[in-house]
Amino acid sequence: MARRSAPEVNAGSMADIAFLLLIFFLVTTTIETDSGISRRLPEWQDEKQDPPDIKQRNIFEVLVNSNNQLLVEDEEMALKDLRKAAVEFLDNGGGTGDEACDFCQGAGADNSSVNPKKAVISLVNNRGTEYGTYIAVQNELVAAYNELRDREALRMFGTTFTQMEANYNDPKYNGDKDALEEKISVIKNMIPQILSEAEPMTSS
Repeated sequence: MARRSAPEVNAGSMADIAFLLLIFFLVTTTIETDSGISRRLPEWQDEKQDPPDIKQRNIFEVLVNSNNQLLVEDEEMALKDLRKAAVEFLDNGGGTGDEACDFCQGAGADNSSVNPKKAVISLVNNRGTEYGTYIAVQNELVAAYNELRDREALRMFGTTFTQMEANYNDPKYNGDKDALEEKISVIKNMIPQILSEAEPMTSS
């Protein structure tokens, strides 16, 4: 009696199905990517240098404690008021002679900055400060610089500083990028972003 052969299973279609499932998951799966903070670190200095001599009136002190409360120039302040206070400090225009600011529109108080070029915003956080508060405070301070830069760029060039930077970073921009870069540099030299961050404190 002849031995009956076992039926064979056609595995070709299984390979096709597995391949289609693989393609499906590759197309539909989203991969989360971590995003950081866009900040340019200072260039590395091989030799230790003495810190520059800065007048106290040119320093705008912002402290954030472990309870996420702001102390600005030794006074409590809400986060919503921080940008306005920073703009008033930067735009004070209290300098005379070589330190005079010819575009500042501030009060010219003798206890505030003499010129945006001399003004320094000092930010000190506590190690217990929440990350969200830290980012929110930084955003308000950077926004203060951008507000003044936008104002002066609009006065001088008819467009905001924010728009000029967006155009410069746009690969599809068809304008003269060299001229645009020069205009951006002019505004940055007028109102440099000098934001100093000290080592976080451990006390409240």
